[in-house]
Formats: sequence, C-alpha cells, structure tokens
Amino acid sequence: MESSLSRGDRYERTYELRSAAGEDVHGEANFVTRFSPGSVLDAGCGTGRVGRELHRRGVEVVGVDVDAEMLETARDRCPSASWIEGDISAMRLGRTFDIVLMAGNVINFVSPESRRQAVENLVRYLRPGGLLINGHSIRSDGCPPAVFAGWAETAGLELVEHWSTWDQDAFVDGSEYSLTVHRFVG
Repeated sequence: MESSLSRGDRYERTYELRSAAGEDVHGEANFVTRFSPGSVLDAGCGTGRVGRELHRRGVEVVGVDVDAEMLETARDRCPSASWIEGDISAMRLGRTFDIVLMAGNVINFVSPESRRQAVENLVRYLRPGGLLINGHSIRSDGCPPAVFAGWAETAGLELVEHWSTWDQDAFVDGSEYSLTVHRFVG
C-alpha cells in the first residue's frame, strides 16, 4: 500500500505516524502562532503540513510551492486554503501578509544562484512591521546563516529573534539549525 501513495502522501505519513506515537508535530505552527498572525504566506509549503495547521487555527494561509505533486496533497487535505504553484524567487501575488514563513529548509531547496532573489522577492509580501520567519538546517551545501542575515538586512529587515529549534532553544556556535525572525522595517 505504501508504494501506491503519492510522494506527498508518503511525506505526510511520516508525520501521521509520529503524531500517533504521541509526538507534537506542530512545532512550526506553535512558534508562528506566538505572533498572532491574521495571514501567513507559507513559502515553499510542500504538502502544506504547516499551513494546514495554521489554517485549522484560524489563520488565513496562502501556500506557494514549485512542486505540483506536493501541492496536490495540500489541496486534497485542505481545499479551503489557497495553494499556488509557483517559484518563490519570481512569483507575483499582489498582496501582503502579516508573516512570510519559510519552514523546513526552504532556502536550502532554492538553487544557490536564486536564494538572494527569493529572500528579496518574499520581503515584498510583508506588510509594514510584518515578519519573515525562516528555519533551515546548517549544512555545507546550504545557506549559511550569516549570508541569509546579510540578505535580510539589505532587503530592509531587522533581526528580532534567532533560535536553533522551533522550541526556542538558544542559537550558539555549532548549532545545526538556524531559525530567525526578521521584521520588515522598509
């Protein structure tokens, strides 16, 4: 049966099993709801796992991803949210959000030559004072936190928080994950 599932449904199955075992699999949504957003752009949403949970909690969610198969899972599991196929480095939505969220290594999945452009493009979707929340693994082929910080500053963002987990563990030298909250100051 497992092999007959779509790639998106196989991905979701991992979280369903973890949840059934008693694990809280909504750390990202718990973190984001601390800021009481009315609207969230879930950039690089994949199957919409985080966006669906935010939507369930009453947040207006628009999810964007380049992967049509993963978006199919998002649409099947939460047809009342908005799921758009698009490239976060080039999309045009014509509106702003309280929060732009990049959870789950999104910046590392963007091609290295498009990462800066993705950050700059996503900032245009923040309302004044809005937050860009980015979480990604620190790895040799990924985006170094200092580089991301430079792009954020150049794009008109100021750092508000920096953690090493969605549970707000301190970010220190040697951390394997970088979770930042930047505010759009223009």
